[in-house]
Amino acid sequence: MMKMKKLLTKFRRDLHQIPELNFDLPETNKYLINVLEKLNFELYKTAKTGIIAYKKGKLDSSIAFRADMDALPIEENNDVDYKSLNEGLMHACGHDAHMSILLGFANLISSKELLNESIVLIFQPAEETMGGAKVIIDEGVFKQFNIKKIFGIHVYPNLDEGKIGITKGITMARSGSFEITFNGSSAHGAMPNEGIDTIVAASNFINSMQTIVARKIDPTESAVISVGTINGGTLANVIADQTVITGTIRTFNDDVFKQIEKELNNLKIGIEASFNVLIDLNVKALYPVLNNDVEIFNDVLEILKHNFEYEILKPMMTSEDFSFYLEEVPGLFMMLGTKNEKKGFTYPLHHSKFNLDEQVLLKGVELYNLIAITYKLY
Repeated sequence: MMKMKKLLTKFRRDLHQIPELNFDLPETNKYLINVLEKLNFELYKTAKTGIIAYKKGKLDSSIAFRADMDALPIEENNDVDYKSLNEGLMHACGHDAHMSILLGFANLISSKELLNESIVLIFQPAEETMGGAKVIIDEGVFKQFNIKKIFGIHVYPNLDEGKIGITKGITMARSGSFEITFNGSSAHGAMPNEGIDTIVAASNFINSMQTIVARKIDPTESAVISVGTINGGTLANVIADQTVITGTIRTFNDDVFKQIEKELNNLKIGIEASFNVLIDLNVKALYPVLNNDVEIFNDVLEILKHNFEYEILKPMMTSEDFSFYLEEVPGLFMMLGTKNEKKGFTYPLHHSKFNLDEQVLLKGVELYNLIAITYKLY
């Protein structure tokens, strides 16, 4: 137990110092390979810098466990001796912790004889922005290893340290993004009648967007449309000939997502007519709804009842590309609480001061171990 705690702390602090982005993770990849090569796994490259660690069982089918690898473009503000060494980059979403849990699990099972299905450990790049999970699926990994179930853990500072959070069925939202460009013509700010003001048009568009969820979407459904950026104009006394707004869309229902797209297009037509602007509307679907399998949820709930403090969580409007895996095979995405007010571990994910006590990572390894035992892997 003590040896595993020390290992997990070392893994996490080493990885915390070398955050990298998207698919460009050479140092992270090198570190993981160095650990995994000593643990009796077959290693395969995936998604540029991702790694598949495979331990063969007696059956051709496999059960997979996944950790994401990428960091965020955030300057770390923690005063710790394992602070990020890469300027402007930080593991502010806990992916260093996820990799450490999976490495700990790899250490635990390295010497075990698998009695039934094989085990696949997926170290996945590009969760934050580019959907690395989809790339892994498209490369044929699930077919190659005949993966039948998949599990994932995410650290969660909204939940008390060591507590496990799970949700039955729909767990996280479908996500999308939009970029809307308003094109008009510039003029002197003192003579606005001679131009076409895109800032005024964009402002009206933003205000009108608020009625889509409030008045167009069935009130029994959940949806969010948020504008994150507005950029327009060059000088205080010049009418802006172009303004660009960007934002996010979240919903638990694919039909609602399509309806939002339709309503944005209707709004585009109306604003173009009212303000004489030309609007380029670009809506992009990102990650699908994350839907935990009900049968697997019930299996894991029995584990939690006898071994952990736990909480049944409400669905969240955040999104995760683990959802792509759950479109392929049944599985479960779980939360590991890291909130510890006495130690000051209360900052949210994606915050420059997010941190955690590595002792909690042992709970993740224990949970994976009990899942493996439940499904008679060893």
